[in-house]
Amino acid sequence: MTRNSKQNNSSDAGSRLEKLRLALQNDLRDAPVMAKIALEKLLDRGELEQGPNVGSAGRVGRQQGKVSELTAMADLKPGGADHLRRILGLIGGNMSGARKVGTVHDMRFVIFDDDKKILFCTAYDGDWDTYIDDFATKIPDLMDLLFANVEGWPGIHSPEVKDYIASHQLTADGWYVDAPYLTVVETRRLQDNQKLLEQFMDEYAENAKPASEMSEAELRASQQKLQDFLQNVGSASSGVA
Repeated sequence: MTRNSKQNNSSDAGSRLEKLRLALQNDLRDAPVMAKIALEKLLDRGELEQGPNVGSAGRVGRQQGKVSELTAMADLKPGGADHLRRILGLIGGNMSGARKVGTVHDMRFVIFDDDKKILFCTAYDGDWDTYIDDFATKIPDLMDLLFANVEGWPGIHSPEVKDYIASHQLTADGWYVDAPYLTVVETRRLQDNQKLLEQFMDEYAENAKPASEMSEAELRASQQKLQDFLQNVGSASSGVA
């Protein structure tokens, strides 16, 4: 990046921060004094100017970078809470079947309001419509098994299922993503590469000897082994099961 580009980016960031400062000060003009002081400290440290802008995930929800959020609440059928808890208990609360979707960062169910309601939250890669389609094609049985306990659930293959989900979804007012440009598949690949690197270093350390004690052929072989590793690392698929 050139010096002019860095200066322009710095100027743009400063301009955005100043606009944010003025907007927040205007919105909080009637706020308590302590709130205004806290706001000034945050602005001075630049803590409100981090990461990419939060946009739309599509039909409903927000997206930051490559990651989107979905938060939905619905009424449970009579006895639905007990049935759902038994299902989750049988699988130990582990919904690893969602791995087949390939884009799910996290997914959780919370039963509340005296077992009358359910909160479903998830973070995923990509856009809303694609995400719902992936559930319908990759784990339809699991979706119907779990959501059959929810009032009005039309079934994952119903043409009305997207309207149903959207009608119960709430767009987050505030949301944070630590690695907004890192997808699930990329995360798995990084984890696989880390394991390969650790294995390579362990094997290398067991057989290594000082370079001063190695013949020219051994030095070439060692260098070739390292080059082969660097070329192959990450080439193995870490995609969807």
